[in-house]
Amino acid sequence: MSKPPLRRLIDLPGIADLETRALMKPAYSDVGARAEFPEIDECSLAVFGITADQAEETPRPAGWDDVDKKPAAQQVFAFEDAGWDVTDSRRRPLRMLPHFAAQLWLAIRGVAGTIPFEAEKEASDDWGAKMARDAKTFRKR
Repeated sequence: MSKPPLRRLIDLPGIADLETRALMKPAYSDVGARAEFPEIDECSLAVFGITADQAEETPRPAGWDDVDKKPAAQQVFAFEDAGWDVTDSRRRPLRMLPHFAAQLWLAIRGVAGTIPFEAEKEASDDWGAKMARDAKTFRKR
């Protein structure tokens, strides 16, 4: 049985926009940037229901492995194991990942915050559509 496709952090509302801003203005990705750019906390609140400050203040349950405190590059594989892709198109950790990692970990593990709902994707009927096109082409001959 194949694994379901990974959910992508960049596909969540507002994350791609912030990632683009961080590309154009690297100060967005700095750890202290939330004070200067309130849109980071606004996005976090809209997507996860908690801000980064609230995530830091949230008590961790017993046995918490502090994965949210590891460097972003080390978190990539842990996120993949949890069903999330937190990389860009070149498979590098997102520039904005440090701003959202704690909230995502807390939400994934059900400690605090939420993850936006994503409807199940229906099985693709590509093979049926391809057969229909081939049949149409064959009839034209």
